[in-house]
This record gives sequence, structure tokens and C-alpha cells, in this order.
Amino acid sequence: QVQLVESGGGLVQAGASLRLSCAASGRTFGGYAMGWFRQAPGKERDFVASISWSGGATDYTDSVKGRFTISRDGAKNTVYLQMNNLKSEDTAVYICAARNSPVYVTTTRGYDYWGQGTLVTVSS
Repeated sequence: QVQLVESGGGLVQAGASLRLSCAASGRTFGGYAMGWFRQAPGKERDFVASISWSGGATDYTDSVKGRFTISRDGAKNTVYLQMNNLKSEDTAVYICAARNSPVYVTTTRGYDYWGQGTLVTVSS
């Protein structure tokens, strides 16, 4: 089992930046890919970004390309999501996920473990 705990959310104005963190604990010695998803009120959970076990491959949904950056620190078992130039449409609960594979995917079905999420609210 892998436990995931997100932090770093908050209320910011449009144009501001935030950095989300996802700390993994438990059975973390195996290679696993990580992803960030988000869910706005009344909407489905959507893919935001993903990163391979090695950190050498990443992917983003089109709406955040050029603004968000996913990265990971293996020594700390932590994944980050740097979010710049935030927009009101980025408002959502951001949820971290881990997959029992070193290769990432961009669908919710591909992930085995989920955190509780951290709320990001962007005011315009």
C-alpha cells in the first residue's frame, strides 16, 4: 500500500503561483509513476499532469501546458506541481495519484492509489 498526502493548496488571485506537494509513504520502494488530477464542483475528475518513475517523461493536459510543471524528488518520495499564472478555471480540488508501474498514463483508471486532495481557489 502507498499513502499519499497533498499540501500547498489555498486561495490566490488570478496570475499568482502555487506549488503543490504530494508526499508518499508506505510501500514506496517499487517504481511507480505519479499523476495529478483535479476535480471542480459538480464535474468529473480530470487529468492535469503525470510523470514517470525516473522523472524523465512528463505529460500535461493542454490547458496547463506552459503554466504548470510536474517534478519529483525520489529521495523525499515527493511529487510537486508548480502552478504559475493561475486562472479562475484552475479552481478545483487537486488530487495526487500513484500507479504500480514506472510508466505514466493519463486516465484515472490507470492509477492504484489516491490522496485526499488539496483545494485550490483562484479568484478573478
